[in-house]
Amino acid sequence: MMKNILLIATGGTIASRSTSNGLTPQLGPGEILEYVPSVQRLCHVDCIQLFNLDSTNILPKHWEAMVKAIEERYDRYDGFVILHGTDTMAYTSAALSYMIQSSPKPVVLTGAQRPIDKEITDAKMNLRDSILYACDDDSHDVVIVFQGHVIAGTRARKIRSKSFNAFSSINFPDVAVISGERIIRYIEWKAGNGPRFYTRLNPRVFTLKLVPGMDAGVIHYLMPYYDALIIESFGVGGIPCYEGDVYMKALEEWTGSKKLLVMTTQVPNEGSDMVIYNVGSRVKRRFDLLEAYDMTPEATVTKLMWLLGTYSDDNEIKKGFYTRINHDLMTV
Repeated sequence: MMKNILLIATGGTIASRSTSNGLTPQLGPGEILEYVPSVQRLCHVDCIQLFNLDSTNILPKHWEAMVKAIEERYDRYDGFVILHGTDTMAYTSAALSYMIQSSPKPVVLTGAQRPIDKEITDAKMNLRDSILYACDDDSHDVVIVFQGHVIAGTRARKIRSKSFNAFSSINFPDVAVISGERIIRYIEWKAGNGPRFYTRLNPRVFTLKLVPGMDAGVIHYLMPYYDALIIESFGVGGIPCYEGDVYMKALEEWTGSKKLLVMTTQVPNEGSDMVIYNVGSRVKRRFDLLEAYDMTPEATVTKLMWLLGTYSDDNEIKKGFYTRINHDLMTV
């Protein structure tokens, strides 16, 4: 029996056409499917268009709309494929990993670096591979399928701005690769007992990337606007101890206001480990903070948005942060 797949269009390069002002999403999902007629022998595909945006303009409210669309139709389909722009796809895949947990059905995100109506494009391959993966009995949970790679939703990061091999799995192996008609799975990944849907987010999360000599006063400035601060520090993680220890004083003000503090690293691979150096260990001993370890920046941000939107108790938030979801955290 053929599978039933829902194709959810949100815009992106895959749906774009050239205009005098650059590429703009214009194609609908039905038009996009016409470029890949071979999917008709794989499954039955229904289409919906939620919005038609460049992914630069995707907001948390759009993630909520995607989740609601899937939740309302979950029982009617065997899998879901979301067409999305590449620029914020890693944020969306991470957010959906927290908002649709333990799904026994696959939720696949894909897109393209060049529009599907171009002679040279990656869009046709990515769309076909995504539908192929969504049809497979062993597929589940949230993933990105791109250029033959299947990446856990919390582990993807866009690492190239123009090349077709745009995404990489950070600090975790690819879930699978797709070669022609074959899906080659590298890790054992059993489906959970979900799905569990969440549709409330708190977007008041800010990421501060440290720069040598940065004025610590920026932390004070952020206080009225954000409930959680993620500091991307240098190396394995630490806070500069400049003259007057101004950063420590700023963090005392932040945590004293009952706001959440999270430490991570700017380094893409291998994660943080604050206890190695004094600049990190003294901060970790002094403050009741969270450490992101090997989580990606995209997963760290969206997990905090989900936790702050779902729980009000600090202990529940901290417990949830260190709970492994969709392979997001391996160190703890």
